[in-house]
Amino acid sequence: MPTPAIRLVRFTGRLLLALAAVATLVVVFLALIALTDGAGSGLAAWLTTLGCGTVLATWRARRRTWPTRLVPFLPVAVAAALTASVCIPTVPTARRYPPALAFVTTQHWSLTTGSRVAVYHYPPAHPSPRHPIPLVYLNGGPVRGISVLDHRFLRLLSHQGYDVYTYEQAGGGRSDLLPMGHYTISRSVRDLAAFVDRLNKGKVDILGFSSGGAVLTRALADPSVAARLHRAIIAEPGPMDGPTAHITGHKGRKSARGLAPAPTGPRSTHVPRYAAAFGLMRLGLLSPDTGLIGQAEGDNAFTAADLGSDTASAYCARDAHRLPAEDTAQNFSFSPAASLRIQQTVKDSPSIASQLRQSRTPAMLMIAECSSQVRQWETTVLANDPAIQRTQYMPGVGHHMWNDLDHNNDRAAAVITAFLQDKPAPLPNYPTRNAIPAFLRDHK
Repeated sequence: MPTPAIRLVRFTGRLLLALAAVATLVVVFLALIALTDGAGSGLAAWLTTLGCGTVLATWRARRRTWPTRLVPFLPVAVAAALTASVCIPTVPTARRYPPALAFVTTQHWSLTTGSRVAVYHYPPAHPSPRHPIPLVYLNGGPVRGISVLDHRFLRLLSHQGYDVYTYEQAGGGRSDLLPMGHYTISRSVRDLAAFVDRLNKGKVDILGFSSGGAVLTRALADPSVAARLHRAIIAEPGPMDGPTAHITGHKGRKSARGLAPAPTGPRSTHVPRYAAAFGLMRLGLLSPDTGLIGQAEGDNAFTAADLGSDTASAYCARDAHRLPAEDTAQNFSFSPAASLRIQQTVKDSPSIASQLRQSRTPAMLMIAECSSQVRQWETTVLANDPAIQRTQYMPGVGHHMWNDLDHNNDRAAAVITAFLQDKPAPLPNYPTRNAIPAFLRDHK
């Protein structure tokens, strides 16, 4: 008769084998999710995994006596229960749009491209002198709603006499969704041109931030779109094309990433379904148009806390313990799948350098000291756009240059308004094109 110690060893061994079997089935399930691209909300992978596990358990149980024949089926049952949670939505699958903002009216414009976008207008506030040319703001993301922090900055510009318009890109915020295959960087540029036409106020000034800066850069490289633009401000741009996107260079001075407290609030990635979907998408193992979760469901599930340390990376290290609240939970909106899709079309696009060298639209480039962008994404624009008249290196700020900290909003507004009015720049013109190598060497 086995001693208690021997029985314990046998029990432990069987338990480890059972856990290994569960882990193996879960891995098989995730592999099938990737192979089937999440077909049928993951049910195709789930049923296949369950079938394979059942066949294997039946084979292992064939020589056992009752009731030990059931033992091989226990890991299958446990794995089936665990993986079933990946197949069951926990948020609505129809798009839930953010509620209306209390401080600005939301309009919806149907563009000639087929996009229906949410539009916000901040008219010039009295008694400031009015500036005759409208200013259009392109926010970052891509496919992210405009944050309350950005709305506050646009209101500041309107108080300085600017007629400010902005819109949330198709799929972002309160704008209507597009079929996943329609999200491309080229569509974003066409939407910009269609928006200016719909505005019907002649040429406009454009402020493009982050991925909005990349859209603006590509617009400057397209003569038919650039003809609609009066002046362009490219702030902290993302990569403008495929060759630029594949550059691996250094970034700005140390950001608050890894230093700031972890964001609070619910995370979709704590739910197995969305952890699997978003994780496999980021790894490139699921397509943005995956059958696992629909675009609307993914948008509904994703929260500000899911951005993790990405938010902190937009601020200087010195600001790590005083990060401003960029948005509210009710207003926050981000489409992870559509964003990945647009980013991929940028990576797949050919060089636009030769077209950008033909640009004649007066432009300004804004670069942050603690930029989380690859420096060459910014300096490549400077090197190839001969119409950039000045570069403003913004000390003491990170990627999100207008951020309600200290006097950063006023400083950013001063740089922007000086350029739009063709007045002397408040900061040195730095770096110049000739100084790009030294800038990349000295500002790491």
